[in-house]
Amino acid sequence: MKKLGIIGAMDEEVARLKENMTQVRVTERASLTFYEGELMGLPVVIVRSGIGKVNAAICAQQLIDRFETDCIVNTGIAGSLNAKIDIGDIVLSTDALQHDMDAVAFGYDVGVIPRMDTSVFAADESLRTLAAAVCREVNPEIAVHEGRVVTGDQFIAAKEKKEWLVSTFSGMCTEMEGAAIAQTAHNNSVPFLIIRAISDKADDSASEDYPTFEAKAIRHTVNLVCGLAKKLAHV
Repeated sequence: MKKLGIIGAMDEEVARLKENMTQVRVTERASLTFYEGELMGLPVVIVRSGIGKVNAAICAQQLIDRFETDCIVNTGIAGSLNAKIDIGDIVLSTDALQHDMDAVAFGYDVGVIPRMDTSVFAADESLRTLAAAVCREVNPEIAVHEGRVVTGDQFIAAKEKKEWLVSTFSGMCTEMEGAAIAQTAHNNSVPFLIIRAISDKADDSASEDYPTFEAKAIRHTVNLVCGLAKKLAHV
């Protein structure tokens, strides 16, 4: 790996990661701020994408075109879709899809992107395996899960919608950026991994749980990304 692109969805994530960087160079592009340097000895570019699929896709394409990153990791937080996942746990993507893609009127199943070779974008298996091992090492107090990330431009806070996401897509967690980054990476033949710390249960308690557990979720994600960068720097 020559250079890792790291996309965070919020200022808090990026700020914590920047604290561990050296030789930082700042570039402003497409209304985004990119921090290029080294993280634990690994060349990286760190950027906050903003919220939602469009922001995330623009950010990923900039990392590939402008900074020539050859792998992308997307950090962030998500709502759980599985009762076995506790708040604070980490989910690593096996694949990702867009739950709000709807061309049913044209004969497609919900979630299917018309005229694409696939609508389910597979994460890099070797990167996921390494991340799982690192997470157990640096975050021993939480569990690591692997599964499907379902993405949409919606904050899921209703039990009925959560049940629909599970029954329709077998999702492990839901959030607002991952599948857009996954699709961008897929279209450019760049490996990727989505890392999500669980901040809420994606149900009627979501608005209450989110502020309480946000800081813990970010801490676990940052620990994992720094640990992963350290391992990749010596591969």
